[in-house]
Amino acid sequence: MNLKQSIEEIIKQPDYEPMSVSDFQDELGLDNADSFRDLIKILVELEQSGLVERTKTDRYQKKETPDLKQGKLIKGKLSQNKRGFAFLRPEDKELEDIFIPPTKINRALDGDTVLVELHKSRGDHRGKLEGEVKSIETHNVTQVVGTYSEARHFGFVIPDDKRITQDIFIPKGNDLGAVDGHKVLVQITKYADSTDNPEGHISAILGHKNDPGVDILSIIYQHGIEIEFPDKVLDEAKEVPEEIKPEEIEGRRDLRDELTITIDGADAKDLDDAISVKKLDNGHTQLTVSIADVSYYVTEGSELDVEAYERGTSVYLVDRVIPMIPHRLSNGICSLNPNVDRLTLSCRMEIDERGDIVKHEIFDSVIHSNYRMTYDNVNKIITDHDSETRAQYSDLVPMLDLAKELSNTLIAMRQRRGEIDFDIDEAKVFVNDEGIPTDIQVRNRGEGERLIESFMLAANETIAEHFDKKDVPFIYRVHEQPKSDRLRQFFDFITNFGIMIRGTGEDIHPSTLQEISKEVEGKPEQMVISTMMLRSMQQAHYDDANLGHFGLSAEYYTHFTSPIRRYPDLVVHRLIRKYLIEQTMDDEALQQWKEDLPEIAEHTSERERRAIEAERDTDELKKAEFMVQHIGEEYEGVISSVANFGMFVELDNTVEGMVHIANMTDDYYNFDERQMALIGERMAKVFRIGDPVKIKVINVDVDERMIDFQIVGMPLPKAETSQRPARGTTIQAKTRGKSLDKGKDNKGKKKKRKQRKGKNARKREKSGKGSTNHKPFYKAKKVKKKARKKKK
Repeated sequence: MNLKQSIEEIIKQPDYEPMSVSDFQDELGLDNADSFRDLIKILVELEQSGLVERTKTDRYQKKETPDLKQGKLIKGKLSQNKRGFAFLRPEDKELEDIFIPPTKINRALDGDTVLVELHKSRGDHRGKLEGEVKSIETHNVTQVVGTYSEARHFGFVIPDDKRITQDIFIPKGNDLGAVDGHKVLVQITKYADSTDNPEGHISAILGHKNDPGVDILSIIYQHGIEIEFPDKVLDEAKEVPEEIKPEEIEGRRDLRDELTITIDGADAKDLDDAISVKKLDNGHTQLTVSIADVSYYVTEGSELDVEAYERGTSVYLVDRVIPMIPHRLSNGICSLNPNVDRLTLSCRMEIDERGDIVKHEIFDSVIHSNYRMTYDNVNKIITDHDSETRAQYSDLVPMLDLAKELSNTLIAMRQRRGEIDFDIDEAKVFVNDEGIPTDIQVRNRGEGERLIESFMLAANETIAEHFDKKDVPFIYRVHEQPKSDRLRQFFDFITNFGIMIRGTGEDIHPSTLQEISKEVEGKPEQMVISTMMLRSMQQAHYDDANLGHFGLSAEYYTHFTSPIRRYPDLVVHRLIRKYLIEQTMDDEALQQWKEDLPEIAEHTSERERRAIEAERDTDELKKAEFMVQHIGEEYEGVISSVANFGMFVELDNTVEGMVHIANMTDDYYNFDERQMALIGERMAKVFRIGDPVKIKVINVDVDERMIDFQIVGMPLPKAETSQRPARGTTIQAKTRGKSLDKGKDNKGKKKKRKQRKGKNARKREKSGKGSTNHKPFYKAKKVKKKARKKKK
């Protein structure tokens, strides 16, 4: 029985009483530092898994699994879907998410903390529990970005975020002069009750919805991302010198005479990592990774630091970068530009022929980058062996050839230990000066990209291991094992392809999933299995406990290599400075960091998610705008997802669109969840993830960022072909400068739809059948009544 099993055996005893760490030591007879460290690590894991919880007196008590019963109230955070339904993410991490139908949300908004009453499901999930929002504890949404629509004595804003299903009523005098079609920022002043919609006042007009750049600006504001830095932050940045003073180099290790380079994308301006590689006499290879010493300039508690913490990360959008620290630093003194001295923190590693790091050093340094290399040129040198490029960088070629050899060694080492490599294509959307998308290009990871990735991974692991073994407060980048229920679903799914996995999914090594990837490599089912495997994974995040990195199959991992654009990396640098360089970490400071790091980890993880969502939203928006220009064209694609309402198809340029089940007209298709496939009843035709299909672009809704495809050879339903207009084709002002409605007059249709919408809404109000979600209809009624009284 191993140590973890022994601890679990003690905790699971019926008469178990809460025990401290020293109680466990005595009970298990542990008497050395290594066993103590293992004990702490296991207790942290058990706390994370929910078996135990730590009391205020630092004892570990058994955590009881809550008994879920109909009628019980559960507290948690509401996560809404733009299709109307929602899920409750319970505060109790032991509980599964609870489904909430659209009719049971009761005017709560995405992110609100709510109390939900549990009910038995009457729908597709009959027998399972679903919930109804009974009260809103705290509101999350305080401001909304949307499109303004004016009425005679008031206005309303239709939110861009489709998860917010209620329009915001704007009383007279609170519109800041906005007119129809303006994109605006609304501050909510009154939340919805049982009948009324939320109310608010417009605090900023972003521009007209058709103005260039306003679409991206709206997404930035929608996610609450600040573009401009406060004056006091910029003033502090101005005080940072543009050049290094001689006295700042004193005490640092001088690496200026070593051949050192940066390798980045051609358009990168914030260069935060540099490398140097050389062969040692003993046959090993020395790799030095030097990272911009941002912590030297952004000091703890400064205005720069407070703002960097608030932002958490730089945000990379289609047409701009919103930096974590001002450009004066990120592109200036902190950027490892060529042919200038720069202050750095370095991690020097000695790596043997198997890829194992046998020695390492961590120190502050000064470097002088010899070349600013791009991935394209590095790939020409080490992959294409382009004679012209190799001649141009002749003094650099030997080091790059050695670096390629070292990178291959490190990749082989990670594969041996079980790393799961999801080599997923990424695309870059190119836009012109007016923000109109002109092209989408897939980025291929070449050997140059993999080389830098390998070297940064090695440095990150080395730093994490160094401080974990010192058993001091630190911040880690963690990726936990997939949840057992998700793994079981994945294992059940792959049995359709004759792949059998022993075990329950409770405890699995990454190498098992790696073997599955290898088994299906090059086979037709590779994409479907890789996709389903990726969906079974948990999301990586930051934590003050070292929980390892499952995807990398790494016992230790942190983020050390990008302090210009990620706050956790800046914290890692700050801790390195305090522990190793300044040696100023006393007991009081240790205790303070121990208390602060969990909050820092949670905040920066949330900020990372926010940035990812904003980046994804801008990509989807521009991809939709790009595809408007290609309505009616045919493409080859691959089925990327299947559901009961249809299937999603991904094109070679990574654009994804939906084939609705109603447009699959050659048969009646049923959704088989176990096989993740749509199967025809009469002809038994199967559409499954990974299958190639030929599609035609039939509709694009830019506002919803939805693209509709039709399978070539399947005609649209008659009602659809004769009545359904091409959605989103009114983007003419931003694309071709003329209408894309192909000669059809949509103006009259829009007017009729608007009249019908108003008429139906008033009918619903009159009949007492609930809210129309459009405040103006009630208000218009009251205004008209007042006007009539005045006339009398």
